[in-house]
Amino acid sequence: MQVTLIRHLPTQWNQNQKLQGKQNIPILPISKSLQLEIEKNKEKLNTLLPPTVILSSTLVRTQQTAEAYGFQPETDSLLNELDFGRYEGKLKQQLIKDAGELWIHDPKNSILGQQITDLERRIKLFLQKYKNQQHVLIFGHGSWIRAFLSYVQTGSVDYMNQINLLNNELNTIVI
Repeated sequence: MQVTLIRHLPTQWNQNQKLQGKQNIPILPISKSLQLEIEKNKEKLNTLLPPTVILSSTLVRTQQTAEAYGFQPETDSLLNELDFGRYEGKLKQQLIKDAGELWIHDPKNSILGQQITDLERRIKLFLQKYKNQQHVLIFGHGSWIRAFLSYVQTGSVDYMNQINLLNNELNTIVI
């Protein structure tokens, strides 16, 4: 199975470095430079197998991103972003300050609105659900994509916060 992951386009909260989590924040208007980035990603997509399924989370920012690419995705709550609990709407630096090394090297022991093990469980369910698809195109969220990449590459989400991922970044992985 080939999986292509595109992190959603920037939101106001991304620009302000605030954690969004399950909050339903829309994307910003698409600038000319961002449109050029989208076109470059679309060129990359054209070199891959055609997607057999196109997915987004149930949150508006991923759906709007898919639409900016010209797709009407199916939504799947397995792709929803991590629930950051009391940190949603707060600066990402506050979470890093409070959680310290746990967030970077042992995220499963970080205390948020959702346990990281629940996120890992959703990734396993996702892999099981879509295992027969040839190419899955996902418009997703930063923590979910990082956790997915960590899990597929190492068998655990433990390394998710050691992966950098920009808005509108495209990653393709073969499982």
